Amino acid sequence: MSSLILYISAGILLMLSYFRDKNKTKEALIKSLKSFENIMPQFLGIIFIVGIMLALLKPEVISTFIGKNSGVLGVFLSSIIGSITMMPTFVAFPTADMLLKNGAGYAQVGALVSTLTLVGVITLPLESKYIGKKAAFLRNFVAFLFSFIVALIIGWVFK
Repeated sequence: MSSLILYISAGILLMLSYFRDKNKTKEALIKSLKSFENIMPQFLGIIFIVGIMLALLKPEVISTFIGKNSGVLGVFLSSIIGSITMMPTFVAFPTADMLLKNGAGYAQVGALVSTLTLVGVITLPLESKYIGKKAAFLRNFVAFLFSFIVALIIGWVFK
């Protein structure tokens, strides 16, 4: 129901924008389609990889490593995986949903998504170039620690 409301609202706002300034609206739609074209290969690639991974790994295996009973070790493993994996946020949430449906624990998935979006081991050299090595390391380290706080809270709420 909420999706329907959002789609209707977006449609109404798009029509209002079109009537206000046709050229800007057309330009915005063209830019959004180009952006969509740029994002789609990455999105499909990650969904494909996750799909293959879920097809190969049985839910029992997922539960063993990052399931509810994996505890702190599972949260730590999820945090490490999330830190070194580069994934856009809009792909992280569907991936989290797939993992939850296949036996992963809430705290572990919370840590995974938190580190996916906040920690960037792969992007650390680039980040260091702009804000300095010490600041980049500190930001990533604090974000890594924050992922454990997120996991703790999510694990407590979804007990």
